[in-house]
Amino acid sequence: MFSWNSLSLPKFISGNARWLDKQQTSIMSAAVVITVANILSSLAGLVRERLLISSFFDTVLSQQSYEAFLVAFQIPDMMFQLLILGAVSAAFIPVFTKVRKGEGEEVAFNMTSTVMTILLLIFLLVGAVVAVFAQPLTELRTGAAFTPTQIKVAADLTRIMIIAQFFFAISNFFTGVLQSYHRFIIPAIAPVFYNIGIVAGVYFLSPMFGIYSAGIGVVIGALIHMLLQLPAVYRLGFRFAPSINLSQIGVKKIFSLMPPRVLTYSLTEIQSLSLTFFATSLGNLSFFTIKLGLKLMTLPIRLFGVSIGQASLPFLSAESDEKDRERFKVLLLQSINQITFLSLPASVLLLILRVPIIRLVFGARNLPWETTLAVGRVVAIIAVSIAAQAMVQLLIRAFHALKDTKTPFMITLAVVVFYLVGSAFIVFYTDMGILGLALITTLSALLEQFAYLTLLNKKIDNLFTSEFWVPQIKMVTAGFLMAVFLYLPFRVLDEVVFNTTRTIELLALTITTSTIGMLVYIYFAALLDIHELKMITKVLRHIDYRRKNLAKTQEVVVETSAEDHTM
Repeated sequence: MFSWNSLSLPKFISGNARWLDKQQTSIMSAAVVITVANILSSLAGLVRERLLISSFFDTVLSQQSYEAFLVAFQIPDMMFQLLILGAVSAAFIPVFTKVRKGEGEEVAFNMTSTVMTILLLIFLLVGAVVAVFAQPLTELRTGAAFTPTQIKVAADLTRIMIIAQFFFAISNFFTGVLQSYHRFIIPAIAPVFYNIGIVAGVYFLSPMFGIYSAGIGVVIGALIHMLLQLPAVYRLGFRFAPSINLSQIGVKKIFSLMPPRVLTYSLTEIQSLSLTFFATSLGNLSFFTIKLGLKLMTLPIRLFGVSIGQASLPFLSAESDEKDRERFKVLLLQSINQITFLSLPASVLLLILRVPIIRLVFGARNLPWETTLAVGRVVAIIAVSIAAQAMVQLLIRAFHALKDTKTPFMITLAVVVFYLVGSAFIVFYTDMGILGLALITTLSALLEQFAYLTLLNKKIDNLFTSEFWVPQIKMVTAGFLMAVFLYLPFRVLDEVVFNTTRTIELLALTITTSTIGMLVYIYFAALLDIHELKMITKVLRHIDYRRKNLAKTQEVVVETSAEDHTM
């Protein structure tokens, strides 16, 4: 019988593949792993978007089909967010970690099987209902500018992509187990292959299936995402055994923590669905335009906010007891400052270089110049909120580590109400159009960040000390000076030196000005003695040292202490 443990690999492969199972022992080293993988995944995602635009943007009908594909993603993704991610992100990792340390691995794995069984059965039931009523559900959540043909295409694609979300449901439990053991590498690289699966589906199947090839590619990518993590989970000792025994240790705790988080995700999904309705009420390709802008905004949030947030959760969970609350605050402040330090320059680059970046990333030959400018205006507005949205990714997980899922729900409720009221007013009572939707998105993000910081300060006491304010003020100052010194050379080089009608010169302009901007930011960070600059340099040197010595050392997996979490 085949066994992953009996899988024989050539010695040179197995020796160099040990880094895939490597345990990360600090938040920053784990975040670096996730960030690097997210960069690769994002690059694959950008290739995917450019391929989709070049394949489905030649005619008005194909443009509408592509917009229908974007709309179709929402319902399957909402199912996954509510039924699976609500459990894994809010409850699974902290509870699994506690049960594993207190009761042993076997009990923790049995708990995992039970939770998986129950949620997957619910997912299949809901998926069947959604598949039957996909078309009326699409009609309910789109505006007058969304055509009947688009509704049919979106409904059909919805049915296809439900299959992909089932694979994702399984895969995310694998991710939760691996991250609980501080194994971040394989879960981090799985999204790269997910995007590769979509690219392969579109590239090879679009001549036969048109826009439906993108939906098939999503299924292929999700299957690869799951299969890639299966051997690593198996090596840790997990064996899925279907069970619905609710009396098992930890099961009731997970399901008791789920409702507030599921409600929170529900509110977030309402905001997402409302964006679809409001944007498709404005006119042809309005939804496409704002979604493209949001995709660019999501890139730095994923690289820095999500990466550090995901890496922080297991460590913060381990320090969340009352006796460790001071240690918890130290780790939290370090992570907040790291996110701000990394996300601010990304925000400035997107703000100043938005049009060249859009042309390089999405500028297929058939993307109209008017659409490029429209996306650029959207990006200019939402770039202001990048640092705030990146920080929120960490702050949510800080509440989860403290076993508090109710406060994030209340914050999200307030933000979504603000967003819905503001969006309805802008769309139906002003002529601001998609720029108004971008503005309300930015204001909502800033409001959310303020609410999380304020309430977290009350929960852990004295968050807003000099350890918070001084680094934040220094980094905002460095970011502002970066914007000033980036804008001037960009305008001069754009108008005098480079002919940006040529792709190679457009790329040269973007690289040159980006390098100038980053050097300015690093210079002022050093001048202002921003600690995060020294810390990240230290981490990179540490990673290089570990990489050089990994091939000649045996992997020793140990439980980490509080001292191991700092860099």
